[in-house]
Amino acid sequence: MSSWQGEGRLGGRRSDVTAARRFRSPAPERMTAPSVGRELGLLRRQGAHDRAAPASESASTSVPPAPGTMATDSWALAVDEQEAAAESLSNLHLKEEKIKPDANGAVVKTNANTEKADEEEKEDRAAQSLLNKLIRSNLVDNTNQVEVLQRDPNSPLYSVKSFEELRLKPQLLQGVYAMGFNRPSKIQENALPMMLAEPPQNLIAQSQSGTGKTAAFVLAMLSRVEPAERYPQCLCLSPTYELALQTGKVIEQMGKFHPELKLAYAVRGNKLERGQKISEHIVIGTPGTVLDWCSKLKFIDPKKIKVFVLDEADVMIATQGHQDQSIRIQRMLPKNCQMLLFSATFEDSVWKFAQKVVPDPNIIKLKREEETLDTIKQYYVLCNNRDEKFQALCNLYGAITIAQAMIFCHTRKTASWLAAELSKEGHQVALLSGEMMVEQRAAVIERFREGKEKVLVTTNVCARGIDVEQVSVVINFDLPVDKDGNPDNETYLHRIGRTGRFGKRGLAVNMVDSKHSMNILNRIQEHFNKKIERLDTDDLDEIEKIAN
Repeated sequence: MSSWQGEGRLGGRRSDVTAARRFRSPAPERMTAPSVGRELGLLRRQGAHDRAAPASESASTSVPPAPGTMATDSWALAVDEQEAAAESLSNLHLKEEKIKPDANGAVVKTNANTEKADEEEKEDRAAQSLLNKLIRSNLVDNTNQVEVLQRDPNSPLYSVKSFEELRLKPQLLQGVYAMGFNRPSKIQENALPMMLAEPPQNLIAQSQSGTGKTAAFVLAMLSRVEPAERYPQCLCLSPTYELALQTGKVIEQMGKFHPELKLAYAVRGNKLERGQKISEHIVIGTPGTVLDWCSKLKFIDPKKIKVFVLDEADVMIATQGHQDQSIRIQRMLPKNCQMLLFSATFEDSVWKFAQKVVPDPNIIKLKREEETLDTIKQYYVLCNNRDEKFQALCNLYGAITIAQAMIFCHTRKTASWLAAELSKEGHQVALLSGEMMVEQRAAVIERFREGKEKVLVTTNVCARGIDVEQVSVVINFDLPVDKDGNPDNETYLHRIGRTGRFGKRGLAVNMVDSKHSMNILNRIQEHFNKKIERLDTDDLDEIEKIAN
């Protein structure tokens, strides 16, 4: 075959399952920052080496249990291990799911209510955001321009190039450096002076994952807290329990030289006795629980809140009920409360929501990286059915040396089948699909990044935002289409754009198996105005030419 012979791999290691079992949601009694920090530490097993995460791996790197190796004849064992991990990490589930092998031995999901293995993956923005946080080991090096729209165009525009310029309390500066931030990121340069200004200013900021925005608003909250006042002064809303814990971890890391600062989690399972007031300075939680704590249960006096942060606004409004709950919380806050809202995208619905929640804002936008097809060679292969597509794939691998490849499928069922078939051929395969918990997905991506598997078979939704430098080939086993069956040009660009990154030339191969898929390909070709050449995978010489 080719240079990537070896065992297929997937699943969760038993040694890590034991550690994972010790992770639980906040207990009924109130949980303060240090205790949840110790709990979160239990998930910091990193790969086969169980090495400790360095301090410089900032907020976004809670390292999940790593997947173990799996021989081609032991899919069932890996499935058992994943089920054990799924049970022990049930508190981190974003959906109720079971995992089982199908007739081929491939991993297939059974939904708790109905089997939907063949259903196209649905985008879960909260899960995607959590995944991005887990797989980031450092900040994105973003060269894009920051656009700043000031509430008062006459006031001077400040930006900072060092954290010292912000005149932070010494304990906070120490916390920033301990987290591995040496200088402010692009978004921090502009956002921090606004967030820390006197009198406080409101802010709406757009930034993608990995730009340091969580650390920026955490620094703003910690700066405003008066430790001597024993009541909640800062309130942060996150769309899900898991994302709230991630933000809590950043608060912990940055505030660790400020031991008198206390944090409480307003999340499911953290029940308090009626009538009591909480004394923690910062409360972070999900909208429903926070609303209960402010209104029905009166654990928090909203009139004393100085800073209100609404994180991941685009994820928030995609979740039923969160938008209304967030607005109701905001209306209870005092007029002089500082409002900070963050979102990765700003479609109209998010913008309308932001304007309801944040009066008289400053606005910061960080333009996204432009993706290009200029450095990518694109081909298509004509086939009649799924088996012919698989044979074409084998021929491709038999003829050229491929460092690492990503193969995209339209459904989980196809992805599972393909991963099983490739494993039978002796390839090192990683499978990424929606039945996995986010922590398992992050572990699979980490192993692929480290080169432990050479092929990543995935559905579209799971692979958003993954940058792997060694990916030289992207194969569209199924062409990307939207829910109406039309070409999904943006997804096509995201998929194959991976191979042309870091200034390298990439190769994209599209499998076409019907008149319909040929029509889709032609429309994609017209949209980008880039010719996609035909490739005959039965002709060895022709395949070898494209590799040069």
